[in-house]
This record gives sequence, C-alpha cells and structure tokens, in this order.
Amino acid sequence: MFTKAYLTKQLQKMGIQPDDTVLIHTSYKAIGEVEGGIDGLIDTFKEYLSRGLFIIPTHTWSVVTRENPIYDVKTTVPNIGAVSAVAAFRKDGIRSLHPTHSVWATGKNAKSFTEGDEHAQTPAPVGGCWYRLASLGAKILLIGVGNNRNTFIHAVDEMANLDDRLDPDGWDVTVIDYNGRKITHPFQNHGNTGSANFGNFEKMFVAKGVQTFGKLGNAEVKICDAKKCTEVLLDLYGRVEENLCLEAGDIPEYLYEN
Repeated sequence: MFTKAYLTKQLQKMGIQPDDTVLIHTSYKAIGEVEGGIDGLIDTFKEYLSRGLFIIPTHTWSVVTRENPIYDVKTTVPNIGAVSAVAAFRKDGIRSLHPTHSVWATGKNAKSFTEGDEHAQTPAPVGGCWYRLASLGAKILLIGVGNNRNTFIHAVDEMANLDDRLDPDGWDVTVIDYNGRKITHPFQNHGNTGSANFGNFEKMFVAKGVQTFGKLGNAEVKICDAKKCTEVLLDLYGRVEENLCLEAGDIPEYLYEN
C-alpha cells in the first residue's frame, strides 16, 4: 500500500511545488492501493498543494447529450472514472457548472477559477476553466493514462478556432446549479477532434519541453506544462491546416524542429 508520505515524496521528485496549479487525469488502478483509497489519494494532493490549486475533471459528456440535455451539479455522475466520481461530490471543493466538461477544484482561488462555465456553449471555450490553465502555468498530470485523455488540448484547439472540431448541429442544454436555478442555452459538443490520437503529439511534446515524466505509486506520469503546450500547439497549427490526429502516427519532426 502506498502511503500519503510516499506519494508526497514522489510529487516532490516530479518537481511539483506546494503553490502549483495541478490538474490530474487518473487511472486509479494504475497507481495501486493507496492509504485511504481514492479519498486518500485526493487528500494527498490537496494537503501537499497547501498554497496552490488542485483540479480534477468531472466530465459528463456521455450522459449529458442531445437526448438527455440536463446537467445537475449536485447529482450528475461523471463518466470518466472512479477518481472523478468521488471528487465530484466532495464538500471540500467546488464543482464547476460546465454541462459536459466540468471540473472539481479546491485550494487557492477555486471559486473564481470555476466561475462562469454555466454559460459555456462549447467543451473548452475561450475564457473558461480549461482555457485558464495556460495563464496559471498549470501542470497537467496524466497518471497512468495517455494524451488521448488530455482535455486541455481541446482548449488549445478552441483558442485556435480550428475547423471541424465542433459538431455544427448544436442543441439546447439546461444547467442546474447548487441552488436549483436552471440556466438553458445553446451548446455544441465535440465534432471531428481526433482526440483518440492525441498521443501523436507526445514525441513533439517531449522534444519541445512540454512534457516530462514521473511516477506516482506504480503509475507512469506524463507531466504536461499547459503554457508550453499552448505555445507549441499554436505554433504547429500555424504551420499546417489539416487535422494531424485523424490517424495514429507521430507528428513529422520537420513541422516542429527549428
């Protein structure tokens, strides 16, 4: 069993600082047994990031759909794994009101970080939670998972206003907030994003200093710098027009080598 103290030392070895902004995408199974279970894992991050901001995605994109267009922040269960399902309903943080790509946040400025997403009309809009990660210099930890789970890449796609990333046939969604208030507005979900092949970026990310590696429990951790990720991807998108993730394969080196 991995203790909190052991996991904390691993975070320190990765270069994570107590005042960092950290978002995790996690396979709990890959980590192994943790003292206190999933809550113990969350507590480890929360306690170590004592002066920082800790964020866990609580996505609901497979349950909030055109056929079921309702997101209730207090009851809608995440569809992306055990850690998210536990975090979403903890009382020591704030779950955002994004209908399909919500997050749970705790720590420094968690309230202001999560504000406004009840009006989000796309998965990762400019000005929303995901967009803010770059300006905060966030570290995105992919714990036992790959870049195909790196939601932040969608945010950069939306910053660049790339073609075909959103479904042109939108629908109305209703968000129910903590007080039971209902907010209804138009929404466009993902279209042809190529997210299953976001791993195509990994070799480029490593070469450009976007991504480093660590370990948490038994799991390999890919550590993505949100600011550098934004800079590298926007530069790449300025060089090519086609979607480079429609098929599996590394990004050609000539597209990013200086």
